[in-house]
Amino acid sequence: MTSPTPEATGSADPIRAYLDRGIKNYWYPVAPSWQVGNAPIGITRLGEQIVLWRDQDGQVHALEDRCPHRGARLSLGWNLGNRVACWYHGIEVDGSGTVQNVPAVSACPLEGTKCVKSYPAQEHAGAVFLWFGDEAHKEPAPLQLPEELVGDEYASFLCMSNWKCNYQYAIDNVMDPMHGAYLHATSHSMAEGDKQADMRVRKTESGLMFEKVGQRDVNFDWVELGETGCLWMRLAIPYKKKFGPGGNFGIIGFAVPVDEDNCQVYFWRTRKVQGWQRDAWRFMYRNRLEGLHWDVLEQDRYVLESMAPNARDHEFLYQHDVGMTRVRRMLRQRAQQHFAELDALRAQHGEAAQAAGHSHA
Repeated sequence: MTSPTPEATGSADPIRAYLDRGIKNYWYPVAPSWQVGNAPIGITRLGEQIVLWRDQDGQVHALEDRCPHRGARLSLGWNLGNRVACWYHGIEVDGSGTVQNVPAVSACPLEGTKCVKSYPAQEHAGAVFLWFGDEAHKEPAPLQLPEELVGDEYASFLCMSNWKCNYQYAIDNVMDPMHGAYLHATSHSMAEGDKQADMRVRKTESGLMFEKVGQRDVNFDWVELGETGCLWMRLAIPYKKKFGPGGNFGIIGFAVPVDEDNCQVYFWRTRKVQGWQRDAWRFMYRNRLEGLHWDVLEQDRYVLESMAPNARDHEFLYQHDVGMTRVRRMLRQRAQQHFAELDALRAQHGEAAQAAGHSHA
C-alpha cells in the first residue's frame, strides 16, 4: 500500500493530513450505478462510511452508515423505499437522515429528529456522484461534467478499479504524460513517439493543460485537469483506423479517496461516434479492445502499489513533473482555503453564542 504519509492522522502538518484523507468540497463518483440496487450497500469514501440505496422511484440516497440508536451499520438493514431500517432494532431513517419510526417504543422522542449525516446524490454517465462538503460548504456546488459524459454525440464505457494507494498518487500518474512512452511502450496504443520531450503548462477556463511541445496525436501527449464542482482529468490516445470509427480515444478520469491507503479510479473510455458507427465501435470495444485497456490500467496500478514507502518525501523532480507539481500546489491552496473558511465560520458561531449568552445574563 502506498500512502504519502505514514501516520496521516498524527501528522504535524494538518493540511497534508487533510489532503491524505481526501480533499472535500467536491463531487466524487462513489459507485457504478449497477452496484446500487434495492439492497442497501456500505462503502467507504474519504474515510467516511456511507450507506447507499434506491427508493421506490429509483433515486439514490446516501447516509452516514450508522444507526443513531447504538451505531449499528444501516447498510446491514432493509430498504423500505424512502427510508432504511436498521437490522439491530428496526429503527427507520429516511434519506435526509431523519428518524421516522422507532418501532420498539411508542411516541419515541427520537422520531422526527435528524440524527444522521446525509449526502447530496446525483447520477450521471452510469455512476453515482456524492457531494462531500465540510461544515462551511454544506450546500453542493453545481456539478458540471465534461461534455464527453453528458453530450449525446459521445459514447462511453465506465471502467472502475480499486487501487491500494493514496488517491494523490493516482492523480500524479495521470498528470504525467511522459510515462506513457516508457511504462506503456509495449501497449497497443502508446508504442510510438519520442522518448524525450519538453513540457509546458497553460491555463484553461476550468483548470490547466499539461502537454508535450511539438508532439500531438502520437502518444499520451497531453492531459487536462478541470475543476467544475468536481476534479476530473481528460486525455486522448491516438487510435489507428483498424480500431474502429471515431478518431482519437478519449479518457475522462477521476481519482476517488477511500482512505489514506486506498482509492478508486473511474475512467470513462469515450469516442465521438453516432449511428451505426457508434454500434460498431461499442461492439469492437467490448470484444477486442477492453482487455487491452485493462492491461494498460493494470500496469499503472502495479507501479503505484509498488512505490517506495512515503515516496513523495524522497523525490527528485525534473521538468516533466511541472504539471503534477502545479496540481499538487493547487490542491494544497484549496485545502488552506477550506481551513480558513472553517475557522471563520467557527469564529462566527462562537461570537453568536457569546452574544446569546450575554442576552440571557
